[in-house]
Amino acid sequence: MKMVKWFIMLVFIGYLFLWVITPTYVFKQTWLVRVRAHTKTTYFGTQGPTMSLYTLPVLFMAVVGAVYLHLRKKANGNRDEGEKEATNDNLNIWRRPMIIKGLGIVTKIEIAFFFMFIVLLVWSFVTYVHLSFAKITPQSAALYGETVWESKLASVALQFGLVGNICLAFLFFPVTRGSSILPLFGLTSEASIKYHIWLGHIVMTLFTSHGVCYVILWIITKQTSEMLKWAKIDISVVAGEISLVAGLIMWATTFPRIRRKMFEVFFYAHHFYVIFVIFFVFHVGISYASMMLPGFFLFLIDRFLRFLQSRRNIRLISSRVLPCETLELSFAKSQGLNYTPTSIIFVNIPSISKAQWHPFTITSSSNLENEKLSVMIKGEGTWSKKLYRTLSSSNPIDQLDISVEGPYGPVSTNFLRHDMLVMVSGGSGITPFISIFRELVFTTEILKSKAPKILLISAFKDSSDLTMLELLLPTSGSPIEFSKLELQIEAYVTRENGTTTNDKKPVRTIWLKPKSSDGPITPILGPNGWLWLAAIISCSFVVFLLSMGLVTRFYIYPIDKNTYDVYSYGSRGALNMLLICVSIMVTCSAGFWWNKNKSAMESTQIQNTDTTPVSSPGLLFNMDRELESLPQQSIFQSTNVHFGERPDLKRMLFEQKESSVGVLVCGPKKMRHEVANICSSGLASNLHFESISFSW
Repeated sequence: MKMVKWFIMLVFIGYLFLWVITPTYVFKQTWLVRVRAHTKTTYFGTQGPTMSLYTLPVLFMAVVGAVYLHLRKKANGNRDEGEKEATNDNLNIWRRPMIIKGLGIVTKIEIAFFFMFIVLLVWSFVTYVHLSFAKITPQSAALYGETVWESKLASVALQFGLVGNICLAFLFFPVTRGSSILPLFGLTSEASIKYHIWLGHIVMTLFTSHGVCYVILWIITKQTSEMLKWAKIDISVVAGEISLVAGLIMWATTFPRIRRKMFEVFFYAHHFYVIFVIFFVFHVGISYASMMLPGFFLFLIDRFLRFLQSRRNIRLISSRVLPCETLELSFAKSQGLNYTPTSIIFVNIPSISKAQWHPFTITSSSNLENEKLSVMIKGEGTWSKKLYRTLSSSNPIDQLDISVEGPYGPVSTNFLRHDMLVMVSGGSGITPFISIFRELVFTTEILKSKAPKILLISAFKDSSDLTMLELLLPTSGSPIEFSKLELQIEAYVTRENGTTTNDKKPVRTIWLKPKSSDGPITPILGPNGWLWLAAIISCSFVVFLLSMGLVTRFYIYPIDKNTYDVYSYGSRGALNMLLICVSIMVTCSAGFWWNKNKSAMESTQIQNTDTTPVSSPGLLFNMDRELESLPQQSIFQSTNVHFGERPDLKRMLFEQKESSVGVLVCGPKKMRHEVANICSSGLASNLHFESISFSW
C-alpha cells in the first residue's frame, strides 16, 4: 500500500512539473509537438493531446487513490489508531502552527507549499512575458496598428489570464467533498476550504487584471468595439466578460464582513460558478479549457452524487432540547455507514428553507452507535433559531421532513497515538470533541484497548451552556460507562459569578414519528464506496471520450477537417459540456441506484421499528431532568465548574508532562490563536497542536 501511495505521489509530482515547463519554449516547440504527433486524431483533434497531458494524470490519481483508500479501510477494519512514532518524527517542527495575518493559523509545511505555488505563478508569468516580448518589434506591432508598448500591454494582459488558469486548474479540488485525492495528503474538504479561498483570491486578482488591461488597451487604441466581439472561431470577448462579471459577484461576497453578516447572500452568489465556468469555456475554447478540466470533472461527479443522496427524506428519531438554545438531532443510519470523529453532514429542512443546506458536526460515534447518527445545532442564526423554536415549543411537532448530504470527514484519525488529549473549546466548539469522546469510550469499554487521558477545557458564556456537557454521552442503546477512561473536565462560565440556580429549564428528549417515505442515512455508494467511486470516475470519463470521439469524427470533422477554422468554438464547447454532464449523470445514477436497491431491505426494517422508547433512554438520561440532578454520576464527578473567570490556557497546557500531548482546539478565532501561539512557542516540545473546524 505504501508503494501505491508513493506511486501516486510520483504522478502528482510529474503533474506539477508539467505546469512548471508549460510556459517554456522547449515545451511548446518540442515536447508538445511530439505529443500532438502521436495523439492528435480525427476523433479528438487538438483536444486529445491536452487531455492526455493535463486530464488523464489527475483522473488516474483519483482512481488509484480511491482503490488505495478502499484497501486501507479494509486493512484497518474501518478504524485507524495512528502510529506512536508519528509524534516524534523530524517533521514535527514543520507541523508547528504559525499565525500569519490574512492566512490565519497555518503550519510551516503549508507556508512552504504556498510559497512554492507563488513561485510557480511568478515563474510562469515571467517566462510567458519574456518569450512574448522577444517577439514584439515595431514591425510586428504595426501589423496590428499598435505601438510597441501597446503590444506589450496586450501581451501582459494575456499572460495574466494564462497564469490565472493555473490557479483555476486547482480551484475545485478543495471543495470536492468526497474527493479521493485530498485524503492522500491527509486533508479533508472542510479543512481545505482555506486553500480554495486563497486560490479564489489569486485567480480573481489575475483574471481581473487580465480584463482591466485589455479594457485599457482598447480605450487607448480606440477599439472599444472589441468588447462586443463574440468570434465564431476565435476568443470570445463577450463570453469572457460574462465569466468575469460572474466571478466578481462571487468574489465580492467572500470577504469576511459580507460573508459573516450576510451569509445567505454569499451562499446564493456562489451559485454563479456555473455561469463562470460555462462562459469561461466559451471564452477560451474547449481545447484549451481541457487543461483545467480534471478538477471540475471530479467536482461535478461529487456534486451530482450529493444531489442524488439529497433527494431522499431521512428518518429523524429524536431531538434533545437543551435550555441553551441547542438541539441534538438523532437520525437513523444504516449499520454499513462508517465515519470518523469530527465528520460533518449537510442538513436541509424544506419547512424552514428549501434551498439552504447547513453543515453540522457529527456528535455520535459510528462504532458506539451503529444505528444512529447525531448532530448538535446551536441556535445562532435565523435558520437554526427557527428550528429550535419548532422543536422546543410546548406543542412540538412529531414529524419533520429532512434531507442530508454526507457524512464527510477525515479518512482516519490519529488521536490514539498520543498519551494525553487536551481538548480546548469555546461555546459550541465542544461539538467535535463529543464525537472524539464517544469514540474513546468505545475504544476502552468495547475494544478493551488503552486510550489517552482526556482533559477537556470548555469555556461557556452562561451556566445554561453547561448542559452541552450532557451530549458527551448518547441518549440510549449504547454503553455509557467509561470507568477505564481517564477524564477531567474544567468548565468555565465567563459571564456569571455565582453558582447555578435551580430555575434552569430541564433537558428534554422529543421522539418523532417516521413517515413511510423516510429512510436511514446510508453511504452514497454503499459500504464499498471508494471502489464504486473509482469505477464511476473511470466509466464516466470513458463514456465521455467515446461519445466525444464519435461526435467529433462523424459530425464535426466532416465540416471542419480539424482545421478549427469552420466549426464554431462555442458550439464545440457546448457539445463537450453537454457530453460531460450526460456521461457523469448516467454513470453516477447507475452506481447510486444499484447501491440504493441493495440497501432497500435494511431501510424497510428501520422504517417498521417502533419509535417510542419502552423505558428511559439510558441510565443517566431520563426524559426530563436537570444537569445538577445527578451529581453522583461519573461524568459530573469529573467536572469542575469555574464562574466569572477564563481558563489560564498557558499554565494548564504547560502542566501536562506526558511525552506526547495532542492539543485540539475548536472555538473563537482568539482562542485558537492563543493555543496555537502556546504550542508553537517551543517551550514545551511534547505539545502537538491541531485546530479543528466545526459546524453547528
